[in-house]
Amino acid sequence: MGMMAEFKEFAVKGNVMDLAVGVVIGAAFNKIVSSVVDDLIMPLVGLALGGRDFKGLFYALDGNSYATIEAAKEAGVGTLNYGSFIQNVVDFLIVAFVLFSVVKGMNRLRRQKAAAA
Repeated sequence: MGMMAEFKEFAVKGNVMDLAVGVVIGAAFNKIVSSVVDDLIMPLVGLALGGRDFKGLFYALDGNSYATIEAAKEAGVGTLNYGSFIQNVVDFLIVAFVLFSVVKGMNRLRRQKAAAA
C-alpha cells in the first residue's frame, strides 16, 4: 500500500474528523471563555482592587514607577506583567473546570448506559 493510500485511509477515519471538529469547537469555546474572563470576571476583580485594570498590573524591572506598561516599554524597560499572567491562569482554571464537568458528565452517561445494558 502506497504512502498516499495510507494517508487517505488515516485522514478519512472517524477519529480524525472528530478531532478536527473538536479543535474548531475548542477554538470558539476559547473565545467565549476569554470574553467571560476579560469582560465579566476581571472587571469585578479590578473593582475589588480599587478600580484598577487587572491587565495593567505590572512591575518595572528598573525599579522606577510608570503609569502604564506601554510607558515602561517606551522607556525601554522590561516589565513583569503579573496581572496579565493571573488573568491567563483564571482563563485556564475556567476551561479546566468546564472540561472536567463535561468529562464527568460523559462518564456518568457511560456508566448509566453500561448498567442498562
